[in-house]
Formats: sequence, structure tokens, C-alpha cells
Amino acid sequence: MTDHRRESVTVRIAGEDHTIRSSAAPAYTTRCAAHVDHRIHEIKKQVGLLEGHKVAILAALSITDELFQALDTQERNDSQMAERVNALAARLEDVASDG
Repeated sequence: MTDHRRESVTVRIAGEDHTIRSSAAPAYTTRCAAHVDHRIHEIKKQVGLLEGHKVAILAALSITDELFQALDTQERNDSQMAERVNALAARLEDVASDG
């Protein structure tokens, strides 16, 4: 059974403290926040001074791009694995029918 209790954890993103209530483990929430904070700092170094919400939007787009690239890679890997499994199954069927 899934535990649906919500826990609060305070994280620091872009120099501001935020209290997040989530059913995820506090360590996981902290890890997610650290990833967002890191991306915001990377973008600030690249583009210089920008309004906070614009940096947050760029960070969200960057993280989403990273997610989509990972999903595309996973889909390609899954497809390649399915092809290999099907080829192996066909070979096994050939060997079994010859035996």
C-alpha cells in the first residue's frame, strides 16, 4: 500500500527558501530542488542578469529538454532491445523446429 502522507521540507532555490509539501521523501524533494537550483545558476552564468521568472522559465525549458532527450534515448533503447529479443526468439524457434 502506498503511503500518501505529505511531508514538508524547506529548500533553497535561487537564493530563496521555499517550503514544499510532498508525498515524496524529503531527501528526494531536496534533490529535485538542488537540480533546479543548479540549473538556474548555470543559466544565470550563461546569460547574465535576467528577471527571476525568465531565468526560471529557461531552467524549466532546459530541464524539460533534458527529460525529453532521456525519454527519446530510452525509447530507442527499448526498440533496439525488442528487435534483439524478437530475433533471438526467431532463432530459438528455428533451432527447436530443427531439433
